[in-house]
Amino acid sequence: MKRRFMRIFLGKSRLWRETKAQDLIEYALLAGFMAVGAGAVVPGIVLSMSTIFDTVYDALLTAVNAN
Repeated sequence: MKRRFMRIFLGKSRLWRETKAQDLIEYALLAGFMAVGAGAVVPGIVLSMSTIFDTVYDALLTAVNAN
């Protein structure tokens, strides 16, 4: 039912066909959920995860600004 609704809602628009970044977004969400779960279980790891995500963010920002 959900799939049919989406087809009706989006029709044959580009949004329905465009799925290039879908996997990347799903992996990013999964990594975020795992980080939150690990932080809840092992509170001492939060600082390390924060440093890792800051490093990834800085690398992505540099890559975007280079283009």
